[in-house]
Amino acid sequence: MKKDKLLWITTIICILPIILSFVLYDRLPEQVAIHFDSAGVGNNYAPKAFAAFGLPLLMAALNIFEHFIINNDPKEMNTSLTLRYMSKWIIPILTGVLIPFTLFNALGYKIPISNFVPVIVGIMLIAFGNYLPKCKRNYTVGIKLPWTLNSEDNWNKTHYMARYVWMLGGICMIIGSAFRLQSVALILGITLLITIVPSTYSYCLYKKGV
Repeated sequence: MKKDKLLWITTIICILPIILSFVLYDRLPEQVAIHFDSAGVGNNYAPKAFAAFGLPLLMAALNIFEHFIINNDPKEMNTSLTLRYMSKWIIPILTGVLIPFTLFNALGYKIPISNFVPVIVGIMLIAFGNYLPKCKRNYTVGIKLPWTLNSEDNWNKTHYMARYVWMLGGICMIIGSAFRLQSVALILGITLLITIVPSTYSYCLYKKGV
């Protein structure tokens, strides 16, 4: 019952920006930027109907799919309750931030999204990293590699180490944003950090028989 309630709440949040879309629709240009470069300048455009109404509905559909995957994990009870809860809020939060930004940007309002998004991502990395060690083997949340899924010991050690890597990545993301570093390069570098380091560590454990 609680799962269904959270699904309804998060899906409604994904759809809520449509209200703003109705208010601003007549003022929007025919083509709206839906993707932006590291400087926050639009480099990919879509018809305003899709940007205003299609994107929120698409995000709502993705949210429903994400809930379905997490709720139907055969090892769901192994997953940290907090991690599952946070995972289900990722799409609604991003939708609530990015859709209004997209609409207001199309109207000429200059919002420093290239600095704002890394801060959000950084906070999420710190929060997720903090709870990684509490997550037991499962198929939806965590560092799912052939070696971690094959060995409980490997899973536990990899997630314990990854906790600090993810939190460091989150801190670097926030600091980088404060110094106005290029967001694409920043996000790419930290993404490589939080994926390659734990993966390499897990593989090394596997080669040692862990």
